[in-house]
Amino acid sequence: MGFSHDTTATISTRFALDRAKGLPVDRDGLFGDVCDDTPTPYNVGMEKITVTALARKIPTEDAAYLFMESLRWANGVVCPHCGSIAEHYFLTPKTTEGRKTRTGSVTPRRLWKCRDCRKQFSVTTGTVMHGSKVSLQIWLFVIFEMCANKNGIAAREIERKYGVASRTAWFMTHRLREAMVRNGRGSLMTGVVVSDETWIGGDPANKHRDKVARDEQGNMVHHTEKTPVLSLVDKQTGEVRSRVVPRVNTANLRQVIEQEVDVPHALFHTDSASCYNEFDWRAAGHKRVDHAVGEYVRGDVSTNRLENYFSQLKRSIDGTHHHVSREHLPRYLAEFDFRYSTCDMTDTQRMSALLGRADGRRLAYKLCR
Repeated sequence: MGFSHDTTATISTRFALDRAKGLPVDRDGLFGDVCDDTPTPYNVGMEKITVTALARKIPTEDAAYLFMESLRWANGVVCPHCGSIAEHYFLTPKTTEGRKTRTGSVTPRRLWKCRDCRKQFSVTTGTVMHGSKVSLQIWLFVIFEMCANKNGIAAREIERKYGVASRTAWFMTHRLREAMVRNGRGSLMTGVVVSDETWIGGDPANKHRDKVARDEQGNMVHHTEKTPVLSLVDKQTGEVRSRVVPRVNTANLRQVIEQEVDVPHALFHTDSASCYNEFDWRAAGHKRVDHAVGEYVRGDVSTNRLENYFSQLKRSIDGTHHHVSREHLPRYLAEFDFRYSTCDMTDTQRMSALLGRADGRRLAYKLCR
């Protein structure tokens, strides 16, 4: 799915800079005696955004583009093609009705042209919203819902609230979860790191007897179909990182921990599981609490922070989403990791942080018939 790029001629530098700064542009001699009164892009800063405030800020699609630019380009317009940060040209539409696409339809999309690579772009270019036919107003409301609701939001609820198709709502939420996935080139955790595991899924004991697996003799076989998840939390920063693992054993946990933690410079807090025994000598330190004897806190040592995280995660999956497949679970974990790690931010700051991760993230599904 691609963009329809406008073929409007490049506007002079003076007009482009005035428009980019939100100043009225006297276009006499180019487009007639028309004064452009486009509002200045919002400076969100530390402003607290609510649903009603957001609705007031983006009453139109034009305002939605301005607000999106203020979130994504708070420090200046950046070309998504070459990464240039400069006074790029804003391509002002020839008419007050909007810009015409190659198909002849009118679009409110605010188009820019890079001063260096000369390519055109908009605020959604190269993001998870690239090529989407859903209005930017709806995208912003859905982004706000996913950033502000600690329990998340179901695709069916988005379908009902915003009048989009169920597949569109599902695709939108997964695109945003893809943006929430932490960049793999991030720094390793150091200092005090809490590690613990949990299992996501229904209890096999609750299955109907007709659906329970049976052996060759017809006897019911009770084996768990839950998905094991390992989570790590940095006690200093509050950042949490979760990964799906095939099985909870020493080899699998070691592989994930080495990818996320600078082991020689980390002090581990865990429970008494034998999977962590090797960190007694590999890490800078390793302290345990023994749940088997009813010990959950000893001084500053506990796994309660992750227990709290798991409690929120499971309640949200059970109450909001009801069921999450193993295939898509990593993205749901990324969503909850993102919200938990940014819990000290305002909703506006969280939205801005999410859009900062949206660059270069594309997600495409083929419809199975």
